[in-house]
Amino acid sequence: QVQLVESGGGLVQPGGSLRLSCAVSGFTGDYYAIGWFRQAPGKEREGVSCISSHDGKTFYADSVAGRFTISRDNTKNTVYLQMDRLKPEDTAVYYCAADQNVPKYVRAVVHGIPMTIGSWGQGTQVTVSS
Repeated sequence: QVQLVESGGGLVQPGGSLRLSCAVSGFTGDYYAIGWFRQAPGKEREGVSCISSHDGKTFYADSVAGRFTISRDNTKNTVYLQMDRLKPEDTAVYYCAADQNVPKYVRAVVHGIPMTIGSWGQGTQVTVSS
């Protein structure tokens, strides 16, 4: 059974930084995408970023490209989302998510095309406010 456990959310001022972590366990297979979605109050859940397992390629939504960086540490089975130059509009619950359909996951992140994700974490709140 896949388990994704997020940590690292909190309150930060505009322009500040946070790093989210997602501890992964129970995932089988070598071909999958793992990354982050977010959902702000009153809005649809949206893809933020993902990384593919087999080649390490990274993908970002336009709204976060150049400010957020996704990475992974295979020795710790952990995926990170480094968020810099945070804006109030980044305020949301951030969810770690994983799925074996890599092309669809990438389309969800890059083009905002909704998809059903196989595994979700419980979410962590990020609030950007002065």
